[in-house]
Amino acid sequence: MSDAYDSIWFAEKLSDRTIRGIALETSALIRAGALPVGAKLPPIRDLAFSLGVSPATISEAWSELRRQKIITGRGRNGTWVSGDRFIAKPERLASSGHYGADVLDLTMAVPDRRLLPPLEKAMVYGASAENLNSYERSRILPELEAELRKTWPYDPEALLATNGGYNAVYTAIHALVTPGAPVAIEEPTAMRLLDILEHQGARILPVKCDEYGPLPSSLQDAMRYKPVVFLFQPRLHSVTGRTVTAERLGELAEVLRDSDTLIIEDDGISDISGVERHSLGTQFPDRVIHIISFSKTLGPDLRLAVLSSTSAVVEQIQSYRSFSAAWTSRILQAAGAWLLRQPGTWENIASARAIYKKRRDMLASALRVRGLTIEDGEGLSLWVPVVSEPFAMVTLAARNIAVNSGSKFCVGHSNNIRVATSMLDERCEDVADAIALAHIM
Repeated sequence: MSDAYDSIWFAEKLSDRTIRGIALETSALIRAGALPVGAKLPPIRDLAFSLGVSPATISEAWSELRRQKIITGRGRNGTWVSGDRFIAKPERLASSGHYGADVLDLTMAVPDRRLLPPLEKAMVYGASAENLNSYERSRILPELEAELRKTWPYDPEALLATNGGYNAVYTAIHALVTPGAPVAIEEPTAMRLLDILEHQGARILPVKCDEYGPLPSSLQDAMRYKPVVFLFQPRLHSVTGRTVTAERLGELAEVLRDSDTLIIEDDGISDISGVERHSLGTQFPDRVIHIISFSKTLGPDLRLAVLSSTSAVVEQIQSYRSFSAAWTSRILQAAGAWLLRQPGTWENIASARAIYKKRRDMLASALRVRGLTIEDGEGLSLWVPVVSEPFAMVTLAARNIAVNSGSKFCVGHSNNIRVATSMLDERCEDVADAIALAHIM
């Protein structure tokens, strides 16, 4: 190793001596090229002495960078800046496999394309959208805003069209949350939400849930760390299929009432849920960001979601967007508005909702018959408790069935699997047999 990167060099470069600070400032040095790919890091004890911290502090910081694939190696052979280069990627989503034709893939909780409304007429209409092909960075097409305000769960100051639900969350988090800031989020949650927070370097505060939604007591514990954001799914939970009750929403409001924490509500499943839309925006319109995605109901290729908040917050988010896409296609916005005006669209969504629930209920009932405890719910997936995640994953894989481990949806320990049911219209009994076997050790 060159003396240029010894412990004294690090001590001159790192100003924040906390675990998070060391990890963030080291990753910044790598990103800037000051610490090149292939450079060997100094021994933990040497670096700890130079920084005036404990070896455990350095070890924890290196563990964080190792988890993000920024550094590699450990022990007597030393630790190096990763040769894979500093390229961020969504680790939880990227770890999902591509399976052969003989594998029943139940990892993706996505809409059945056969149940989505047809887009042909909507796209023809969209091609005549107002102000088409203008470079004006408009927030939302007026006709889409007018249609959405009819059913939005509260009366917000401003709306903003985005390129899908996760794009809305990603943009809001990067516009409003500084790296290292604490963010409370329900657990389990969508793995892409965790990817977004981890990419931003947020300090993730998991909030435990029960069958009614996030637990107020767990959120109260998280509030001790003064989170800048509380992120949760206010209606149908995409992982567990649970629905936040109106009573629980009120209890969460009481926990949040005397804080200045921003509240991001991610209604990603939208009207696949059979319950009415609701939001803490009725109580905290000045600090709620409510997001509704239309990927599961109208189709993912519309790339359409809409968020609401105050004009000031929307302006902050829009300013961040100006570095990239700047606005969402007016063609797609107009097509979405057209679809939302058609009675046939809502009949289509209601039919799809019933079919998804039937498929989920069929697997849930088959598992209950086999002795498993499965909670009621709806949506596109089933959250199944197991004795051991690794054993369950291997057992199912041996039977050519692919599911997601519960740990992808959690910060902490999990003994669950997430089974997508949205397209499970056949082989339900085979899947139930395999899961029941995977549940026994």
